[in-house]
Amino acid sequence: MVERRRLLLIPAISLTIGSLQYSLEKGAAKAEFTDMPALRGKDYGKTKMSYPDYTETESGLQYKDLRVGEGPSPKKGETVVIDWDGYTIGYYGRIFEARNKTKGGSFEVIPAFEEAMTGMRPGGVRRIIVPPDIGYPDNDLNKLGPKPTTFSGQRALDFVLRNQGLIDKTLLFDIELIRIIPSQ
Repeated sequence: MVERRRLLLIPAISLTIGSLQYSLEKGAAKAEFTDMPALRGKDYGKTKMSYPDYTETESGLQYKDLRVGEGPSPKKGETVVIDWDGYTIGYYGRIFEARNKTKGGSFEVIPAFEEAMTGMRPGGVRRIIVPPDIGYPDNDLNKLGPKPTTFSGQRALDFVLRNQGLIDKTLLFDIELIRIIPSQ
């Protein structure tokens, strides 16, 4: 009876853990790593990964237009109205701000946002992958925007930015250019 319980317990454990696969060899459980396609291609120890379907700039910013807008592109010094959402790449792809939520306010942006706006047109949506060196200065989300509006979003982003060497600080943003406000 004891042997039967052991055999029934092992599959339950493998379901709970998910990343380990158990096999029986002469009555003993042996753990083996299982290939997990969802994690294949992610390299959590590096701060720089290249994505083949993105355009990379000299600064290391990578971008891809999800929707191309119409009209003129913003010029240096013009104010723009944007909507954005942000994700942590190295922290389980956790979203720290969602689009279509009230954000309000104006702010000076991280260098990556300014660079990403180049060439965009109103109505366009651009996905950008931001390496740490053109993201938030000094790993502080309070110095420049965009800043998450929810406590959980601020906490997730702050966790990533402040964990030196432990988590990949690369971020992903989707930016929608809503309109351009010409400079006076």
